[in-house]
This record gives sequence, C-alpha cells and structure tokens, in this order.
Amino acid sequence: MPGEEKKRPGEGGCAAREERIDRACPNNYIARMALRDILILPDKQLRLVSKPVATVDASIRALADDMLETMYDAPGIGLAAIQIGEPLRLVTMDLSKKDDEKAPQVFINPEITWSSEEMNLHEEGCLSIPEYYEDVERPAKVRIRYLDIDGKAQEVEADGLFATCIQHEIDHLNGVLFIDHISKLKRDRVIKKYTKMAKQGAD
Repeated sequence: MPGEEKKRPGEGGCAAREERIDRACPNNYIARMALRDILILPDKQLRLVSKPVATVDASIRALADDMLETMYDAPGIGLAAIQIGEPLRLVTMDLSKKDDEKAPQVFINPEITWSSEEMNLHEEGCLSIPEYYEDVERPAKVRIRYLDIDGKAQEVEADGLFATCIQHEIDHLNGVLFIDHISKLKRDRVIKKYTKMAKQGAD
C-alpha cells in the first residue's frame, strides 16, 4: 500500500542496528540491498498465488531488506513479495507516522486465523496501481499468525490501519487486488485504463 510522505532512508542519523536502512552510513550490509521494480497493473504476475517460504534463511532476509528499501523509496506502507516479482508469502510493512522513527515489520507466511464481524471502511491505494484510491470494506479486526524475520512463530491481533494494511497485503499473496473488492464497473474501468497505459508505454 502507498503511504504518506515519510523521512527518506538515511535521515535522522546513522543506524546502529542492521535492520535500519541508512544510505548515509554505507557498509557491507547496506551495499547488499537493492531497489526492485514494482509490478504495475495489468502485469499478470500480480494474479499469481504465492508459495509458502520453506526456510527463513539469508536469502529470505535479503529479499525482505530489498522489499523494505523499495517500499520506503516508493513511498509506501506495505509491500508483498509478488509485487516485485517474487511469488513468496512474504510481506513488509511500516505504519509509523511521517516524523516518527521507522518501525519496519516483516511477516513471513502470514495467515488470518480470525476476523471480526464488525467491518471497517477505509480508503486504500496500491503501489501496483499508482495514483488510484477507493474505499474498501474489510473486517475491522483480524488475528494474524506468521513467522518473523528470525523464523519464530508469532501471533498478533490487528485493528485500524494495521488490520486494513495486513489484509490488503495478504490479498496480494493470494493473487487478489484491492480493486477486486469494488464494483465490477469501477474495476473494469481501472483495468482498462492501466492496460491502455501499459500499451502506450510499450510503444
């Protein structure tokens, strides 16, 4: 998901911990990170169902690092691995506010184990459908089970923006886009618009 403008990586002083992305303090860890291209509608890869991560190893941690850097650069607050062409069940998020310190989160093999009957309407956007926003109704609260970056099992209950964002990203892992939750008429218009844009860009 896209997000409000935040501090860019490298602002706010050098990071002591490796998970902080800071280009102002280059080191071997930072050098391994890379910005990835984000797939844009109507790319068919966005409809793939992602495979579970078998082992949380160095390659998965490196992928998560690339995803975080790409997400911050976009800028956005959430990114699924499939959005950079990696069909793995991996999500990165950071819901910190503009002036707050970054709070990167990594969810590996996330699954929703419970959803509230109460619903919430929230305006959503997507880095794979740039500059398009629409109200989407989802459960107001969900419980998520996942593995963290160290491969440890975790469970958390999410509400508010957290609940909206994690549901949006898990949808990506299942080949579902947020426009699938709006009317067919609106969805068809959006797909037609971005298909036309893609053809013009290819010419």
